[in-house]
Amino acid sequence: MPSLRLQLLPLHEFIEQSVWVRSLCPSERALVHESCTERCVAAREAVAALGDPAEHWMGVIDGVFKMQVRHRDGRCSTLTGVAHGGWFAEGTLLRHEPYRYEVVALRAGRLACLPRATFEALRARSLAFNHYLEHLLNARLGHFIGLLHSDRLLDADARVAHSLASLYNPDLYPDPGPRLNFAQSEVALLAGISRQRANAALQRLDAAGLIRLDTRGMTVLDLDGLRRWEGPCTRPDAG
Repeated sequence: MPSLRLQLLPLHEFIEQSVWVRSLCPSERALVHESCTERCVAAREAVAALGDPAEHWMGVIDGVFKMQVRHRDGRCSTLTGVAHGGWFAEGTLLRHEPYRYEVVALRAGRLACLPRATFEALRARSLAFNHYLEHLLNARLGHFIGLLHSDRLLDADARVAHSLASLYNPDLYPDPGPRLNFAQSEVALLAGISRQRANAALQRLDAAGLIRLDTRGMTVLDLDGLRRWEGPCTRPDAG
């Protein structure tokens, strides 16, 4: 998914491309540009840890990040992934509480960091911004309900299929295009399963004609098929 163009996208252009910015008045837009900063992160770096105070609303300029919870014995469970164009941590900011989860970079990436003070100023001044947050939170709720369904009722193949399809949620991020430059280990982390199970699932999705694997990632051939996938009986050519 990340391309050379995305990796070089300047912060100010990323801000202007964010849907919620387009509805702001000139003074509000200027405030966002003045206060928003950029953060470069390394692969596997935690950008938020359990119990940390939420000081920024963060947008993914480049990279892929996962939200996860960790048990005291060291086991981790992936909640969801956040791709290019997505913003996260609005719920934690709205609740005025520390993070209940971790956010970890799956690869080196860049974040736009909007300070809490600016976030609160937009909430106080902009009806359009509040409408956007309402829409975003509703989309986030629907997304998590879908992930919970996959986790509780479906097998590893479906979890991988639905994790890939979740990157194409227009209410959460822009369309990344058919090409996903994902390593199999990154898909495994995104779906919350082992690398071996993710590899086997990707091979079956390839054989079903939903994706095409290559040495550098994959191409999505049938997005609706990924969204519907619940096992071999849901193949596109099934009657």
